[in-house]
Amino acid sequence: QVQLVESGGGLVQAGGSLRLSCASSRSIFSINAMGWYRQAPGKQRELVASITNGGSTNYARSVKGRFTISKDNAKNTVYLQMNSLKPEDTAVYYCAADFPLRMRDWGQGTQVTVSS
Repeated sequence: QVQLVESGGGLVQAGGSLRLSCASSRSIFSINAMGWYRQAPGKQRELVASITNGGSTNYARSVKGRFTISKDNAKNTVYLQMNSLKPEDTAVYYCAADFPLRMRDWGQGTQVTVSS
């Protein structure tokens, strides 16, 4: 069993910043990849950013240049630094982890609300 616990969500004004954290109960040293997804009301869940075991990153076009994903293997934690936030970034943000030989694990989600 793997537990992913997100934190760092909240309410922020447009233009502000938040940093999300996702702590894994299992070591992420040999993970295939981890990512952040988001789901706004009435919309499908979408990939925001991902990072591979080797540190390669991928971003949705809508957040490129504003968001940064990183990981700390020693702390088994993945981060999402979100800058220049916009109201359209409002969503529930989910952490996801792809461990070898397992189906994707998901966190419970954390709400991010950006006011205009």
